[in-house]
Formats: sequence, structure tokens, C-alpha cells
Amino acid sequence: MKEEATLECAWAGRPSTVERVSEARLPTEVGEFRIAGYRSKTSEEEFVALYKGEMSPEVPTLARIHSQCLTGDVFGSTKCDCGRQLHSAMQLIEREGRGAIVYQLQEGRGIGIINKIRAYALQDEGADTVEANERLGLAVDLREYRQCAEVLFDLGLCRVRLMSNNPLKLRAMEEAGLRVVERIVLEVEPADAAMHYLRTKKEKLGHLLDHIE
Repeated sequence: MKEEATLECAWAGRPSTVERVSEARLPTEVGEFRIAGYRSKTSEEEFVALYKGEMSPEVPTLARIHSQCLTGDVFGSTKCDCGRQLHSAMQLIEREGRGAIVYQLQEGRGIGIINKIRAYALQDEGADTVEANERLGLAVDLREYRQCAEVLFDLGLCRVRLMSNNPLKLRAMEEAGLRVVERIVLEVEPADAAMHYLRTKKEKLGHLLDHIE
């Protein structure tokens, strides 16, 4: 069984481009987790893994790639659903007793917090999230997920039940060698201020948001 899982991951023998630097226990309001810090060996990028329970390549395990959103995750912005998705993923893992979240430090789909605030200002003037990036001369989405998959491999996972509404993340995990055995819908009740943003993600970025018309 272990050999089959490794083959399905298509990762055996590949050199890793991330390294685990440190880890610790992390009690939270949701429950107790482990937290690990990773560094890229090929760039300045860093990653955080929040995980709970035994990580096994044979067991399909809850997993999420969560892109940093300072405004939503920390300040509770209602312009997006990011913070609510993160907390919902943590709650699902806590209930199941097993799972992992890779927190990717790529604010604003990779444009950084200052440019994100500039994009917000353009959105206040009527632009949507895609148009705002384009007016700033920035790519709509600069994120790359392969090293996030490597973090999941390092934790010991091979088969994942991916908590995501983003088809690009699903495709990236499979292309990296993970076996996505199930997509877990991670839709939360959006605030009114987030509706335009979510419609844009569905219509222009292809996000799987069945509750958004």
C-alpha cells in the first residue's frame, strides 16, 4: 500500500525545493494544532503549515492551500471571504482530527499588501478585483503552488481531500504529484460587501462558487 501511494504521488526520488526550519505546538481557539515554518531553497518565499493528527500517505486527508490575506485573516475585512474560509478549514480539521493547511505568504494573489491597498482604492471607484490589478499594470494572479504541494509531501501526505473553490489549485496539486481524491466545498456565508468580489472570481477566474449567482 505504501509503495502504491508513493507512485500515485509521483514524488519518489525528487529533490525537495523547500526545507522545514522549525515547528512547535500551537493551541488555538479552534483546537490544538502543530505549526511548522518552511523556507524555499530557490527564492525568498516562506510558508507556514498548520496541521493536526497523523499524516499518512495512504489516508485521504483534509488539506488546504490558503493564500495570505492580511485584511481578511487578521483584520476581519468583509470585502472577501478569506478569513472565514481559513477558520472554516481549521474547524473541519479539528472535527475530523486530521488535516493540514499550507499558508502561502503571497498577499493579494502575489502583488503584496501595498499594491493590494492600491487595488482596493480602484475598487472603491468601481473597478472589480481583476480590472484593478490590470489598471495597476499587475498580473491578475502571480501565485505558484508547486512548493505548497512540496510542503504537504514533507508532512507525509499523498492523497488529499482538498478544501478549495479554486480550480487552479486543484490542477496544481495534481500536476505536482498529489492525488486529489475529493474536493471539499468551502463556501461560507458572504457579507454583502463581498458579493461583487465573489461574482468576479466566479465569472472571470472560474472559481467554483455555486451559491453565487
